[in-house]
Amino acid sequence: MTTPSLAPDSTGRQQAAPKANRVLWLSCVAHALHDGYTDLIYVLLPVWQAEFGLGYGALAVLRAVYGGTMACLQLSAGRLSQRIGRRATLALGTLLAALGYAAAGVSGSLLGLGVALAVSGCGSSVQHPLASAAVSHAYGQRARGPLGIYNFAGDLGKAALPAAMSLLVAGMPWRHALWVMAALGVLAAAGLALFLPSLPRAAPAAQRQAGGGPDASGSGFQLLLAIGVLDTAVRMGMLTFLPFLLQAKGISPSMLGTALALVFIGGAAGKFVCGWLGERLGVTGTVLVTEGGTAACIVAVLLCPLGPALVLLPLLGLMLNGTSSVLYGTVPDLAPPSGIERAFAVFYTGTIASGALSPIVYGFLGDHIGIQAATVATALTALAIVPLALALHPRLAPSAAQPG
Repeated sequence: MTTPSLAPDSTGRQQAAPKANRVLWLSCVAHALHDGYTDLIYVLLPVWQAEFGLGYGALAVLRAVYGGTMACLQLSAGRLSQRIGRRATLALGTLLAALGYAAAGVSGSLLGLGVALAVSGCGSSVQHPLASAAVSHAYGQRARGPLGIYNFAGDLGKAALPAAMSLLVAGMPWRHALWVMAALGVLAAAGLALFLPSLPRAAPAAQRQAGGGPDASGSGFQLLLAIGVLDTAVRMGMLTFLPFLLQAKGISPSMLGTALALVFIGGAAGKFVCGWLGERLGVTGTVLVTEGGTAACIVAVLLCPLGPALVLLPLLGLMLNGTSSVLYGTVPDLAPPSGIERAFAVFYTGTIASGALSPIVYGFLGDHIGIQAATVATALTALAIVPLALALHPRLAPSAAQPG
């Protein structure tokens, strides 16, 4: 994978390229760590269910504590960075996320575990808006490719950390495994504090002029946000049920983390596959394909026995996660006049809030109508995105709406 660099059309840009690349790679490290922190919780849900005797709804609430605190503080992260700087905010947030997991490892009660997850979620709230804005500011109008690499790094973290957590839990108590994960966070925080270059807080002039997109009224951005919220709801709802669906099919605890890693690896591949599809089908066509494929894969995994279901997991991950890469890349095209950085913060806030709240809805739905019927409800939610994508189509710029 080749790192995009600033075009050498001037001496200043040639000199700025190494700095921009360092911003990209350190932002990728932060994204991988924090997204991995978010998704390794799925490996621990069955462990916590056994230890604390929780139902699906209560497990979803516990999962939502992390995601909810992370979502609520997205916009506040930008204001904090204006006071102490983006580098300090990213480093301190990463440290706080690590310390929250360390505290979860010493918690002796369900309440203590919830508080520790809330602390970790507060720390992770700074990463998405600040790291994506740092990449955007470092590369200016050439940021679409680097932002794709940045988003891909998050999927690497989602694949690596849950798999590592599964292996650790198989060989040691889950509390000790969390301390190992916390140590990784402390190292990452130190790296950000020492090596992340300083960047101007304001977006480059050319980038600010590009803000607003073809739909300056903001209705296109609102539709994009609604699609992102529902797409996240489908992904988080299905991932909440997936460990229990696989357990019902007879999967062993040691294989569960590997199975989830297959989903996340497929999701990472979806970043590239859907980028390729986007060039040929346009944003609308790609969303229609991925959401229809998501619904079909969910039903197939639900109905298949364990062996075929495991084979389908990478394709499920590709469909679940592929839409997001197209949506994130479209944010700058439809950003309202308030600016690209705020648009990213609003978009991440909406999608992360959906990730926090939707598992609660699906979890309580699973308690009342059964896990299989609730899983079907996630497939129906994916299909509900289709009319929104069709409504978004006329609001897109021709280059985004039409195949390349």
